[in-house]
Amino acid sequence: MTLVFDKSFPNVDYAKLAKMCIIHDLGEAIGGDIPAVKQEANDGKAVQERQDLLLLLKPLPEHLQKEITGLWDEYEQAISPEAKLAKALDKLETILQHNQGKNPKGFDYRFNLEYGKKYTTEDPLIASLRMILDQETKIRISNQTLVHECVDEPKGN
Repeated sequence: MTLVFDKSFPNVDYAKLAKMCIIHDLGEAIGGDIPAVKQEANDGKAVQERQDLLLLLKPLPEHLQKEITGLWDEYEQAISPEAKLAKALDKLETILQHNQGKNPKGFDYRFNLEYGKKYTTEDPLIASLRMILDQETKIRISNQTLVHECVDEPKGN
């Protein structure tokens, strides 16, 4: 997504954004990822990921450790335009996966409608993408409801 929207955000340092997008999930390389629907219940996720990131970075020279850790912290705290955009794109990508990927039976698509909202409402382009994904989510919800209604209807004689 960063590649696709590169020219859409001229005030963002693209190299910094790309680095953030590459490193933001590095901490998951050891402990694995926690599905988005379960992340809110896991307050220690970021702390554990940071510890795992530091472990991964140990073999690197100190200046690279500091650069990568600094970018990771900046992303986690969403304190720069690049970090805010990286967070927004990450949230949109998750919703896109939910809408277009294969999900567990009974997946609650309503989750998408609130997920990552604080990161996806400020910028007009991001907000319009969010609106499209929310519409797709609503279609998934309505299709899911129709399937349940058809399956749950009593069969006639």
